[in-house]
Amino acid sequence: MNDRSATCSEAVPETRSMREALSFTGTQVNYYFVCKRKLWFFSRGLEMEETSDLVLLGKLLHERGYARRLKEVQVGRVKIDFLASGCEIHEVKRSRKAEDAHLLQLLYYLYYLRKYAGVEGRGILHYPLLRRTMNVELTDERAKQVESVLRDIDEILKQASPPQPVKTGYCRRCSYAELCWGSE
Repeated sequence: MNDRSATCSEAVPETRSMREALSFTGTQVNYYFVCKRKLWFFSRGLEMEETSDLVLLGKLLHERGYARRLKEVQVGRVKIDFLASGCEIHEVKRSRKAEDAHLLQLLYYLYYLRKYAGVEGRGILHYPLLRRTMNVELTDERAKQVESVLRDIDEILKQASPPQPVKTGYCRRCSYAELCWGSE
C-alpha cells in the first residue's frame, strides 16, 4: 500500500501494475463461487448472461432502486455499482442466494482498491427486495482469502478445457446450462 492513502474523491489513475496483477473482474470472482465451469466459459469470452431474464431483473432493480446515486464507477477491470462519501463501495444484488459470492466480489473490490490504488474503503451489500444490507470490511484475514481465491481462479483459467460440470441449485436457471447438460 502507498505511504499516503488516496481518498475516493481523488482521481485514481490506472497503473500498469493494476492491469497486470489484478486482471480479473468482479463477475469472475462471483462466478468462482457460483460455478467454476461458468467462470471458465465467461473468461473465454462466452457471455450468455445478456440473454438472462434474471440478469435483466437485477439491472432494472439497480437502476430503479438507486437512480440518484453515482452509477458504475470503473477502475481498471473493477466496476463498482456506486460510491458514497467516505469511500463507501456499494454493491446491489437481487437476492441472497449466492451471498458468499456477493461478499467475496465486494471484498475483491476493496482489496483491488487497497492494493493498487492505496484507497482504504468499506463496503455495503444491498438486497433491496429483502430490505437488507450487510456492512463489509476488508480485514487482513479476508485479504488472504481474496488472494487465495485469485490464485484458484488463475489455475482454473490456465486449464485447456472447462472443469467438469457439477449439478447445483444454480443450474436450473443458469444461462450456461445447455453447455453442461444439453437440453435436459
